[in-house]
Amino acid sequence: MTALQNVSIDVQDGEFVCFIGPSGCGKTTLLRILADLETPSTGEFTIARDKEDRPLQSMVFQEKGVIPWLTVEENVAFGLKMRHLPKNIIKERTSYYLAKVGLDKFAKIYPKDLSGGMKQRVSIARAFANDPEILLMDEPFAALDEQNKFILQEELLNIWSETKKTVLFITHSIDEALLLSDRILLMSSQPGRIIDEKVVDLPRPRNMEQVRADPTMAHHFKDIWNHLHNEVQNSRE
Repeated sequence: MTALQNVSIDVQDGEFVCFIGPSGCGKTTLLRILADLETPSTGEFTIARDKEDRPLQSMVFQEKGVIPWLTVEENVAFGLKMRHLPKNIIKERTSYYLAKVGLDKFAKIYPKDLSGGMKQRVSIARAFANDPEILLMDEPFAALDEQNKFILQEELLNIWSETKKTVLFITHSIDEALLLSDRILLMSSQPGRIIDEKVVDLPRPRNMEQVRADPTMAHHFKDIWNHLHNEVQNSRE
C-alpha cells in the first residue's frame, strides 16, 4: 500500500501547521516519518537544527503516551534525563512545565490515578520540556470531551506563544485547526498528497468564539468541510 505520494512541504521556524484529511490518508504516517519512527521507501526530509544540544523532535500521541510506572514528574523529566542534562536544569524545566499545565500538585502521582485530560497534559509538558526543534502532535485531544479539549487547546496555545516552537499538528476537527494554526494543509484520500492550504490570519491571541464569529473563518470552514466531503466520496469510488 502506498500511504503517501509526492508530498513536498516547507515549514517555517516557529510556524504552527495543522494537517486535515480523511481517515487513512497518511497523516500519522507522515508524522511518524518525521519522528524517525517509520522509514520512508523514497524521499527525504531535513529538520534545521538551531542548537546542537537540542533534540530534533518530540511527539505527542493521541493516547497512551505516558509511561505508567513513572510518576507525573518522572514522565515530564524523562527526555531530559535521557539527554543526561544537569540535575538542576532537569528539575527547573520539569517544575516549570508542570506548573504551566497545572499539574504541579500532582507531581508524585502515577498515571493510573489521572484522568485522560491530565495524562495529555503530562505528554504536552514532557514534549515542551525536552525543547525539540519541532513538536509533532498526532490528534492529542481527539479522545477528550469538549470541555477538556477547549481547556487543553488554550493551555497549548499559551505555552506555544511563549516558546514559539515549530508545531506540526494532526486533527480531524476543523474548528481546532482554525483555532490553533497559522496554516492548514489539506490532504487527499489515500495515497495522501498535499492538495491545498489555508492561511489562518486571524490575529493572535484568538479564542473559539472569535473563530466562529469571523466571516473569513466561516468561509475557510466551509471550504475545508467541502474538501473532506469530496475526498471521502472519492475514496469510495
